[in-house]
Amino acid sequence: MPVLGAAKADYNKDSFWYYPWGTSVTHKGIDIFAKKGTRLNSATGGMVLSTMNSAKGGKSIVVLGPKWRIHYYAHLDSIHTTSFQWVNSKTQIGTVGNSGNAKGKQAHLHYSIVSLIPYVWRIDSDRQGWKKMFFLNPIEYLEK
Repeated sequence: MPVLGAAKADYNKDSFWYYPWGTSVTHKGIDIFAKKGTRLNSATGGMVLSTMNSAKGGKSIVVLGPKWRIHYYAHLDSIHTTSFQWVNSKTQIGTVGNSGNAKGKQAHLHYSIVSLIPYVWRIDSDRQGWKKMFFLNPIEYLEK
């Protein structure tokens, strides 16, 4: 769990691949709700590929973790890491916020896991179901 102190009650288990979801069509991650400024650690060991500020994700971090998986953290209040830094699950990488298109909404972390290796057996007939070969459900990894 990347959000300090968060539990199952802090996210909706049905939010992954929720449709309809704004300009993204489907919600390809989960939103973990917490007080603005709550500590955010990396969910896994890996290397920070990018820190950025975009219109949709706001202050965001991209970490390359094991098994060629990208861990995407968005809507942060602050970023506490830099590109090409090695991190682990005890490394603070930022704080929970409501930046980007979450401005004015409840503070939360949008967390997605994307596989660079396609899992073609995950494709289904859902809206954008072909993208499921890349987007993994973070809840399956948080609830282990």
